[in-house]
Amino acid sequence: MSAWLHRFFRIEAHESSIQKEIVAGTIGFFTIVYIVAVNSLILSEAGIPLEGAIIATILTSVVGCLLMGLWANAPIILVPGMGINALFSYTLVQTMGLSWQEALAVVFVSGIMFMIVAFTSLSIKLSQAIPQSLKEAITVGLGLFLMFIGLEKAGLIVKGTNSIIALGALNEPSVLASIITFVIAVILFLRGVPGNFLLTIAFGTLIAWSFGIIDVAEESQVSFNISEYFEVFGAMSFAKLFTFSFWVAVFSLSMVLIFENIGLVHGHAQFIKRPEKFSKGLQANSISAFVSAIFGTSPTVSTVESISSMAAGGKTGLTAVTTGLLFAASAFFIPVFKWIPNSAIAPILIIIGGLMLQNIRNIDMKDLGESFPALIMIVMIPFTYSIADGIAIGFILYPLVKISIGKAKEVSVPLYIIAFLFLVNFFTHYI
Repeated sequence: MSAWLHRFFRIEAHESSIQKEIVAGTIGFFTIVYIVAVNSLILSEAGIPLEGAIIATILTSVVGCLLMGLWANAPIILVPGMGINALFSYTLVQTMGLSWQEALAVVFVSGIMFMIVAFTSLSIKLSQAIPQSLKEAITVGLGLFLMFIGLEKAGLIVKGTNSIIALGALNEPSVLASIITFVIAVILFLRGVPGNFLLTIAFGTLIAWSFGIIDVAEESQVSFNISEYFEVFGAMSFAKLFTFSFWVAVFSLSMVLIFENIGLVHGHAQFIKRPEKFSKGLQANSISAFVSAIFGTSPTVSTVESISSMAAGGKTGLTAVTTGLLFAASAFFIPVFKWIPNSAIAPILIIIGGLMLQNIRNIDMKDLGESFPALIMIVMIPFTYSIADGIAIGFILYPLVKISIGKAKEVSVPLYIIAFLFLVNFFTHYI
């Protein structure tokens, strides 16, 4: 078995080991397992039965991770995306008036469009059309967003009364536990201790327990009604296929799905210094997004938390396969996962975000025509709390800046089209 794994995933060629890949996949799982509960709750806001949404989220995550690992041999985690799930429930259903079954049909069609891009030369052309400064900005913006989420989970920043955000109450047990765990995490990480993130989670959970934050005896059972899931599986409705609202929804979701994932997959491939994984990684992502509609959930994305696996040493698809298999097992252990507190996860997100922020050195700050749109994108991703909106603003601003300084010819035709489409997307949603 070991020899087969080495050959199939080309582990030695990636200068890795089976043990390192499995540990990395386990760490990635613990940093993203929250999606099972969070995504299901958001989908339930669209009317999808909660238990059906839980099973759909787990199944989609399993299939997505296996696709990425076995097809692309990349350590990228595919799960239903935050932001896109909100677009599904709050925009497509609650605002545009589609039923959740019709919204799943929108996901289905958008998935087909995504696959057309991913499996043709369009993916390479679109990737080449995006300036390097914006590609780096996506990675940096995601890093800043991850740090922001980590600080929020740690309780170190909260909603301010006289400002947007403010410093949290440092005397609260949960915040103190986060700070102590963060110090441990930094020491373990900087000293290069094997499995440092996994150890951080273990120590963080013990610290939270000692502070009285965790009550393992508390009832937190989640029951599954398989018959209820049958109401969700394959429940797409194409009743509004020939209506304007349906295709506006398809356009909006496709724009976000395609360009967010192009940015994410490119950023992940760059992080592990394997740009050749971009093409197959995007293809696996597109198939997974398409299958999401059949399983009954919003589409998958190459999640930001994948960086936690990569930072832990994950370099091959065995990392993603490990995460996928753990998702399959998660159906039986959801109460146990609930014991892992935010104070144990937050320090890892902060450290990973810091690693991604280092890419800002690759942006030419002396050329404001390149750096200004990139910096705005970096800021807007966390400040709008939306990867999609932040990317859109950067893509719109870039050609506007180039035109204003007389360098319109430096912008490719595809980028002008992309910027225009993002403008149309904003118009349909906000104006």
